[in-house]
Amino acid sequence: MYPEKIRSRTWYLVPIFFGLIGGIIAYFMIRKDDPQKAKKCLWVGIILTVINIVVNILLFSTGTFEQNYNVNV
Repeated sequence: MYPEKIRSRTWYLVPIFFGLIGGIIAYFMIRKDDPQKAKKCLWVGIILTVINIVVNILLFSTGTFEQNYNVNV
């Protein structure tokens, strides 16, 4: 297929900072050079996005962010 090159570990920063979109970007950028790292970047993006969704659902479902802002005019 393609000659496999080893890509830098800094590609993992793209899905860490941009989640699923970053994982997809990293996957398509390095899939021909290092397919294993490309799949891992995609999985990192998917996992971090799922964790983010679960944490947000848990935080906002508890109602701890609901506050009554009474403004005295």
